Amino acid sequence: MNRSVFFIVSLCLVSSMIRASEPFIDKDSIPTYSIGEIEIVAFKANKDLAIQPVSATTLTKEVLKNHNFMTIKEISAFVPNFFMPDYGSRLTSPIYIRGIGSRINAPSVGLYVDGIPYFDRSSYDFNITDIEKIEVLRGSQGTIYGRNTMGGIINVYTKSPFQHRETTVGATAGNYNHYKAEGSQVGQINHALGYIVSANYTHRGGYFNNLYTGNKADGSDALAGRVRLGWQINQRLVAYLTTAYEYSDQDGYPYGLYDTESNKAEAVNYNERSYYRRQMSNNGLHLKYTTADYQLDSQSSFQYFDGKQGIDQDFTPADHYYVTFSHQQQMVSQEINARSLKETPYQWQTGLFGFYQHYGQNNNIEYRQSGNGMVTDTKNPSSGIAVYHQSTFNDLLTDGLSVTLGLRYDWEKIKMENRTKTVGSAGQILDPIYKKDTYSRLTPKFSIQYLTDKNHLTYFSVSQGYKAGGFNTTADREEDWTFKPEYSWTYEIGWKGSAFENRLHTEIGLFYIDWRDQQVTQKKATEQGFKLRNAGKSVSKGIEITSHIRPVDHLRFLLSYGYTHARFREYLYDESKDIDYGGNFLPLVPRNTFSAAGDYTLNIKGRHLESIGFNMEYTGIGKLFWSENNVAEQPYYHTLNGKISFRHKRMTLSLWAKNITNDSYIAYYFESMGNEFAQQGKPFTIGTDIQLTF
Repeated sequence: MNRSVFFIVSLCLVSSMIRASEPFIDKDSIPTYSIGEIEIVAFKANKDLAIQPVSATTLTKEVLKNHNFMTIKEISAFVPNFFMPDYGSRLTSPIYIRGIGSRINAPSVGLYVDGIPYFDRSSYDFNITDIEKIEVLRGSQGTIYGRNTMGGIINVYTKSPFQHRETTVGATAGNYNHYKAEGSQVGQINHALGYIVSANYTHRGGYFNNLYTGNKADGSDALAGRVRLGWQINQRLVAYLTTAYEYSDQDGYPYGLYDTESNKAEAVNYNERSYYRRQMSNNGLHLKYTTADYQLDSQSSFQYFDGKQGIDQDFTPADHYYVTFSHQQQMVSQEINARSLKETPYQWQTGLFGFYQHYGQNNNIEYRQSGNGMVTDTKNPSSGIAVYHQSTFNDLLTDGLSVTLGLRYDWEKIKMENRTKTVGSAGQILDPIYKKDTYSRLTPKFSIQYLTDKNHLTYFSVSQGYKAGGFNTTADREEDWTFKPEYSWTYEIGWKGSAFENRLHTEIGLFYIDWRDQQVTQKKATEQGFKLRNAGKSVSKGIEITSHIRPVDHLRFLLSYGYTHARFREYLYDESKDIDYGGNFLPLVPRNTFSAAGDYTLNIKGRHLESIGFNMEYTGIGKLFWSENNVAEQPYYHTLNGKISFRHKRMTLSLWAKNITNDSYIAYYFESMGNEFAQQGKPFTIGTDIQLTF
């Protein structure tokens, strides 16, 4: 704990230095890349994150547009201690915050879009469109959000039907045969009924050639649409109905043999097409009833996806080993949330949540040369309920001092039915396997904060995170069928404040995470696929710093830095072989993340040109290890992106470039069948956008 004490002392010193500068104006004008008053229909209260006891980053639609973020994956390192590696397809999208994440299991970072929960890792990678803002809350969010939010939460808010009235069309063209077309219309039928309808189509020709086929290994097509209706039923009751659909078809997995000395992947070279196709639908009905004293919300959600993967699992020109994998999910959930609205000495929030998720998969393994194989059908339904409450006591003993207490109870039931048959000369139907289990947990939270009249906030929080256990659906051995729940305690101390007439806003957070029974990914005994098991003890600690700087009007800088020191304290990988990874660094966790972004607007007010916008962004991702043995590593690497936008009345023409320096790095790494494979990072890309608004 010596380092933790050092962190706390350092924070106090920094806090004292910043407090010594000039006083600031009201918190409403803190420069957080906001665009003024926005009606965000938040299902759960987050208020102004700049004065809440949580480490968070808010990205408005201007930030997303100016820096050309097209997927959540692209905000890696732009948000401190946030990392989302490029797996090679949308089948899985592991997200890591402060070292907490999951490669193959249910996510450890939650995702909500307009209050609709996204449960499965195969639904996290989608195109960003019609987004009003994105919030990334770091640290365990268990009391209010519950399951699978040990690392944090991502809240995505789309445009409100009541706040806009416009028609927008746009097109993008870039190298590597990258094309995109999109359009949306927002309007009001009358004063009580509004709507937004949008659609987009994206084509990517691919970045990497397959030597064997002579074609690109990673081309893709995606089509998406969204409809959102808002109905002001009466003065107090509002309803929002959302339905979204996406279909994507991508050639994936541009992996080549990995060269340890050069830290590069050889060219893609395998004989069979690898792909992932997915259709996904997310739907929600949000009812909001508001009085002068409280707000009552109901969120009903339904999520569906159907995906199919084909993969040349040996990744060589030889026809050895091919896997076809399909999976389907249907999930319904219902949440009722009530919270107080008045700024009184006592504020509260309470809620009830329930869900049912049906998940099925089929795994077909073909050993091409022998003619043998194995087909496994698995049904994996789960259901759960939760109840939670949070109370905040304001102005205790003195003005500005607040204490928050929260408690949540989760109960979850999970089942598995596994039916396997072998194919070939010795084909047989194996006995089916049935398993079920239940998990429950109380997760508390405590925070204390002090907000001065100059809007300096100092806070300390303690929260417990929890993630239920489950089953490995394609295990090789009896002892590998199940894995246990994992638990964490997160301790955080932070400070937020502004200076120099609000032209500088800084946030600093220090965290310490004590982690038990961490669910980690291991190769199966046959080395054909992966399984989950529990490590003993782990710890993650670090710091996050963000600064928004506005030295003059029309010029803004955003600086962010994150440091994560995450290790296994106890992890006996294989007792029979005496392989112990205790003391090793956790895989897929960058030691450092850094970003420096600048935005400048030059107002011209000419006849044919009103303004020019200049946007630059440098991101750096520190050293990370790809597996628990800490052998293969990716050293620090960086990318430089830029954009220039020319605006005139209703038209904007932009030129953009990504990875301008064409920096070489590994985007993903894994081991299979005694070989090491990796995917090279995306090269320098350039393109242009045009957008018309009516």
